[in-house]
This record gives sequence, structure tokens and C-alpha cells, in this order.
Amino acid sequence: MRDRSMAGGGRGSRGGGGAKRGAAPSSSSASATASACVYYATTGLLVALCVAGAYFLTSTSAASVADGDAGAGTVTAYRHTTRSSFAYEVARDKAALSPPREVEAAGKAGGGSGSGEEAAEEERRKGGGAAAAGALDDPHAKPDGVEQQQHGSDETSVEEESKGSAVEDERREEGDVDAAAGEANAQDATETSAQGGAGEEEKEQQAVLEENSEQQQLLQMPHEETHLQAAAVAVEEKSLDGGVEEESNAGQRLREEEEIARDEQSGGGLLRREAQEEMPIDERAEQQPEVEERQPEEERSDAQSEEAVRSQQDEDGGDGKAAVSEDVDGNNAGQDEPQKAWATQAEESLREKENNAGSNEKDEETNSSGEEEQSLEWRLCNVKAGADYIPCLDNDKAIKKLRPENYRRYEHRERHCPDEGPTCLVPLPAGYRRPVEWPKSRDRVWYSNVPHTKLVEVKGHQNWVKVSGQYLTFPGGGTQFIHGALHYIDFLQQQSGSRGIAWGKRTRVVLDVGCGVASFGGYLFDRGVATVSFAPKDEHEAQVQMALERGIPAISAVMGSKRLPFPSKAFDLVHCARCRVPWHADGGALLLELNRVLRPGGFFVWSATPVYQKLTEDVQIWKAMSALTKSMCWDLVSIKKDRLNGVGVAFYRKPTSNDCYDSRRRQQPPMCSDDDDADAAWYIRLNSCMHRVPAGPAERGATWPPEWPRRVRTPPYWLNASLPGVYGKPAPEDFTADNDHWRRVFDRSYLNGLGIDWARVRNVMDMRAAYGGFAAALKDKKIWVMNVVNVDAPDTLPIIFERGLFGMYHDWCESFSTYPRTYDLLHADHLFSKIKERCVILPVVVEVDRIVRPGGSIILRDEAGAVGQVEKLLKSLHWDVRLTFSKNDEGVLYAEKSNWRPDLLEEPS
Repeated sequence: MRDRSMAGGGRGSRGGGGAKRGAAPSSSSASATASACVYYATTGLLVALCVAGAYFLTSTSAASVADGDAGAGTVTAYRHTTRSSFAYEVARDKAALSPPREVEAAGKAGGGSGSGEEAAEEERRKGGGAAAAGALDDPHAKPDGVEQQQHGSDETSVEEESKGSAVEDERREEGDVDAAAGEANAQDATETSAQGGAGEEEKEQQAVLEENSEQQQLLQMPHEETHLQAAAVAVEEKSLDGGVEEESNAGQRLREEEEIARDEQSGGGLLRREAQEEMPIDERAEQQPEVEERQPEEERSDAQSEEAVRSQQDEDGGDGKAAVSEDVDGNNAGQDEPQKAWATQAEESLREKENNAGSNEKDEETNSSGEEEQSLEWRLCNVKAGADYIPCLDNDKAIKKLRPENYRRYEHRERHCPDEGPTCLVPLPAGYRRPVEWPKSRDRVWYSNVPHTKLVEVKGHQNWVKVSGQYLTFPGGGTQFIHGALHYIDFLQQQSGSRGIAWGKRTRVVLDVGCGVASFGGYLFDRGVATVSFAPKDEHEAQVQMALERGIPAISAVMGSKRLPFPSKAFDLVHCARCRVPWHADGGALLLELNRVLRPGGFFVWSATPVYQKLTEDVQIWKAMSALTKSMCWDLVSIKKDRLNGVGVAFYRKPTSNDCYDSRRRQQPPMCSDDDDADAAWYIRLNSCMHRVPAGPAERGATWPPEWPRRVRTPPYWLNASLPGVYGKPAPEDFTADNDHWRRVFDRSYLNGLGIDWARVRNVMDMRAAYGGFAAALKDKKIWVMNVVNVDAPDTLPIIFERGLFGMYHDWCESFSTYPRTYDLLHADHLFSKIKERCVILPVVVEVDRIVRPGGSIILRDEAGAVGQVEKLLKSLHWDVRLTFSKNDEGVLYAEKSNWRPDLLEEPS
């Protein structure tokens, strides 16, 4: 249209010139008339060419600028501020809006060539960006039809460019022909028509200039919209599982960027992503950090539940993921029916308390969590224990109320939790430093982290611990193995008989009673053995704290008046080396507690002076122990002398049948009643009786587990396939699905997706374990995991021990029995959403802050509301919240603890 109008203008000009020349008074002026005709024709042609050239250059420049700005518009998406290569990613705006139709039409005429060259250059600069986007399976990539249409537009622009060039050539030839025709017809033209032609020429030029101005304004529009697009562009980023997250809409992205700017101004620097679009299950399994949706309650009942699970499994490729993704927390309100097959520790313990009329145990208190959070002013705990404060073991107010007989049963060393969980923060010891990494930490730790020297003074000659400059060093000795634990460990295996110990194969899970600094358990790692060590918080100050600082599993506990927080038939071997426990006292109540937790056929290894010394007291204790163990039907396998260390060891084995129990002439100690639950362990008083050994082949404890490591991935033989598991599928399938699920989560998300330096991680806790799948996923790393089974959750702790892992029962409405700053990593899967039904979240978060080391971290997976509540509290505690992600009301949070402590001190109570 523009070319035709400009060509018409040329012809009009030439026609006007002819009319003007036709007004000449005589034929003698023919040559002058011809010259004037050529002059006006040439002038008109030059004007038309100048206008067309100016318009062509202007449109090309505007298109180039617009394309350049669009190509340069980048968005930097800070996913989380980790030290890893995932710190940030740059995504370019690949989805620019199509230009208006008017501009597209103008571009076809004048800017096609420039657009084609710009597109080719952009393609070369990106280096095959379309192929890379395809490899990433980018949801932001344009559909094939759109790309073809744009490619077609480029081809059309080139074609239009060629057509424009042909028109220009035709116009030049036509001008020459018209000039000759005007010269031949000069006599037919008039002066009036010449003047009218000149006015028409000016109007045509003015119209062309106005049209050119409008088109330049239109070409400015994409340039302005580019900045809006750059602000609202969907950020392309890799998800935790190695896939690509969904893109948010432009409005949501603008709100998030405003939130980022505010966070950066306030020093937070946190990017919180809220994915809004739905994804198919198979894509979610590949692209999301294993955040699963919950199924409604209707789909979890009767036959519909099984059908839904199988249908979901088919969608997921039959890998068992669906069974786990239905309900990650394992104790949701929608799982009332499956839970009936699983008693909780709280239910077991409550029934046991009701059966024991003499118990004065406290019932669990139900606290409202609906209270609005008030503004927090953090203060340091003002307690005598200082930096070593354990709230449930340092409750001086409760301990002062005990009577003398309570002290005789060591009740003053047991748990006495305050009525309300503390909300003060434990201070750091002066000069605290980041702990030494494993395995160097087994041999030395920073003295400033555990500044206690009493053990050095009283046990240094036995090679427990020494001071060496800035370090506490651990030569690897103990009271019964002065010359090193490894020799002692090998000696035990050699002397245990034909059906012996076999460290790391037959014997995998060990309980070390009265562990000292836990060198025995620390060196058993070299033999593939997982050892739980425990000792009281007593005059041997900080022995458990030293063990944990070394990277050795340990808890503060005592053989007192209550059962240990473990299920029955859990440990393959129990070890006591001068553990200072009066096994023969009170009818053998304490040894009977070991009998409860020891697996049938398991060893009790007793290395103590009564075994090999002949002092009067030792002889009396030996006689009492011999009578007691015989009445318990324990088999004294052998007594061996370790000549290097100068000690003797007695090897006892627990029976595997009830024959001996039934043939005893004197039923002392008595057998426990049928309603005495051997697995009830939470605040249950000791009962001086024995539980019968499992008799049926399908009962737990009737058969020894497979050798390690096969047992970690093998469903226990006693899991009943006719009963639903924690997540609703048949129990063995549930077990396998859980194992595969956490293996996948660790490999795709936790291993490289969070920026965790796993070389610095040693002490780990799963705060709400189910089958122990998270711990099993870490088994190949130099890491140990304390699996905590909550008292209000299905009692799956026996399964965890059967797998060759370990753990304990706990109620997170109370403080955990460990020293401050003892864990490198906490993992909490749907813990807080369940806890807030029973108690306030604030003290639980304070407890998390207490037990995590500075530089340690937490991985939280929960409902989005619970994640947000915990996130606010952690930020107020100056934790570095490095990642939050939520989708479909499910969220993930990863945060690291800083060295921050408040300046204010709590008012004394």
C-alpha cells in the first residue's frame, strides 16, 4: 500500500509536470519544456525515494532495538543462598508477546530483512537454545505450531523484502518511460492542471510523513512491552528432583519479585515459590521435590482404598510411589482405618499404666495450639546447667521433691520434664567452634566445645580422655580395654563360640550400657555395627556430651525405675563393661529390663570385676548374678580372659524357646501376665517379670533377621500382608514403597538439591520416622541416624530395629534426652502439623534450636501452614532459611542455624 501510494505520487508529479509544460506559448520552446519535464520527474522520483528510504531505516532501527531489548531482558532467579552450584540460575525471556497486526504488516513491508538477520543472530547467540529447552523438557517453551508460525513470518518478511526491491526497480523504469511520454504529450497539458498537480504532490508527501510517524509509534509498543514482560516473565529453574518447576502467571511473579526486593532490603534474601498449576502425577514425581498430595478420606476406606491405591500405582509406573504419596505423615485424619492395625506407643503405655495400679505416672497433657503468636523477645536460659542445659534432666524443682527411696532407684537421674516446655535459648560455651569432622572427631574434639576436665582427672589413666592443647583427645581406651577398643572388640568375637557374634553380619544393632565416652561404640563402626550408647547425666560430667561431640550415637538415660525407651526384642547384643549397674538388686529388675529389649538368641556381654576378681564383694555379686541368670534361663556360653587388658568377660545368651521357662521348679522371677505389653515403654515402671519367647513361626523374634546389609531392605517376615501398613497398602508392600520413596527423595533432592555439605554431616535425627526409610537411604554414607517414633504415631520402631537400624520412642511435647548442640541435621516429616494438635509449636522449635549445632540444619516437610509457622519462628531465631517451596498445601523448608544468641537473660524463676 505504501509502495503503491509512493509510486502513484511519482506518476501524479510527472502528470502535473506535463500539464505545466502544455501551457507553453509556442513550439519553439520544446527543448525548454523537455528539460523542465525531466527536472520535475527527477525531483518527484528523488523525493519518493528519500521518503521510502527514511521509513525503511526508521522501521529497521526500531525493530532492532525492540528485539535487542527483548533478548537482553533476563531474570535472575535466586532459588536459595546455598554454597552449591544451585545458588542461582539465569533464565532468558523466551516467550515474547507477538507484535500487533499493524506493526506486523509494517514489518513485512519494510523491516523483514532486519528481523530475519536479528533472528538468525539470536539463534547463533543462544547456541541452539531450542534444543536445550527441549532437553530440559521446559514447560515455558513455545508450542511447535507457534514456532512454525514465527518461522513462517520470517520467511514472509524475506519474501516481502524481495518484492519491495522489485517494486523499486520497476518504479525507476516507469519513471523514465513516463518522462518520455510527458515530453510527447506536452502540448495537451495546461498550467492550471500543473498547479493542481503540485498541490496534490505536497498532500501526498504530507500523508506519507504522517503514516510514517504513526508506524514509528506502533513500532515503539513492543519495546515498551518488553520491560513489562521482563518483569512478569516466568522464571525457568530446575526443581529439587532434577526436573523443571511449573511457571507462575505474570501477576504472581510480580508479587514474588516485590517480596524478594523487600526481603533483600531487610537482609533476608529469601525466595518463596508458590507453584499454582496442577501437574500430572508422573510429571510431579519427576519434577517436584517429592512433595506429595494427600488423598481425601473417602478414598482411604474399605475396597475403594485398595482400588485407588492400585490405580495410582499404575499411573506412577508401578514403582510404589503412590502408596507413600497418599499420606506422608502416616497418621493423618484420613487414615483412621489403617491405624487400627497399628497401636501407638501412647496407647500401649496407657494400657500398661492402667494395669499397674501402683504407677504414679503423668498422663499426657493436651495443650491448645490455636493461640495467636505474640511478639517474641528471646532470652538466654538462666539455669545452673548453663550451656549444658537439658530441661527434662535438669529440673531441679522436681528433683528436690523426691524422697530418699527415689534416689536409691536412681529416679533423680530420670526424666522430670517441666510442666511447660522452655522458651529460653541455651547459651554457647565461650570460644565454641564448628566441630571436628568424622572420622577425625573420634580421636579428638575441641576442648572449648566441651570444656570439662573431671573425666580427664579420674579416667585419664584408663585412656578415656586426655587434654592436648586445644583438644580433648581420646586414645580409644576404656575401663576394661585400656589398650584400645579394637583389640577388645576382636577378642569378643573370637571368644563368643561357634554360634558367635559375627560383627556386622549376624550382630548389627548393639546397646552399650554405661558407655562412658562411647569408645566401644565408636570403634564398632569399623566392623559395620550400629551401637546405641547411653549413660546418666551424673558425676561423670559430660560423658554422653563427649560421645556425641565425637560423632558417636548416645543418649542420656539411666537404668532406674522405668523402662528404657525401646521396644522389646530389639537389640542383637547388649554390652556392659564396668557399667556400675546393680543387676542383681530388687529381684533382678534391671537385668530383666535388658532381657525385655534383648532379641531371643542374642548375647549379653558382661565385662566386670565380679567375673574375674575374687574380692569378697565381687564374689557375692557373682553368686547373685549366677543364680539370677540361671533362673532367667540365660545360657552362660563361656567366660574368657583378655590377657592384654587383664580382664574377664562372661557371655550369656537369651533362650529362643519357652521350654526352660516351663520346666523351672521355682517360678522366680515370674512370667509376666498376658496383658503385660512388652513393647510399652513410655514412662512405664519396671516390672520384675519375664515375657515369654515368641513361639509361632510368624511372630516377631521367632527367627533371626537376615545378615546385614540384606536385612535393611528386606521386609520383616512377620509383617502381615493381610493387614494395612501405615500408608494403607498391605504392610510388606507399604514397607517397600516407603523404602523406595525415601531412596528417591534422597537421590533426587537431598543429596545435591539443598546445598548440604554431606562431608560435615555426622549426627542425624529423623524426628518422625515411620519404617526408617530415610535412615536406610543414608546407610552408605558415614552417617548415623537416630530414628524417633512419636508416642502418638503407629508403633513402627520394632520394624526399624529389625532392619538393622536403631531409634527410640519420644514425645515432642517434651524435651529430648540429649545435650545441646549435638545434631548436625534434623529431618522432620509432617511432625509439626501433628504436634500442634497436642501442644504448642513454639517450645518444639526452641528444642530444635537447642539440640542442633551452629552450622547444623533442618529439613522440614509438612503442611504449608505448619511450614510457614516454623519458618517465622526460625527467622526470629536468626536461622538462615535457605529454601522454602510449597505446592497443593504441602511444603518443604531447609534452614541452617547461625551462631546468634540473644543478649538478654531470662528472669530467674
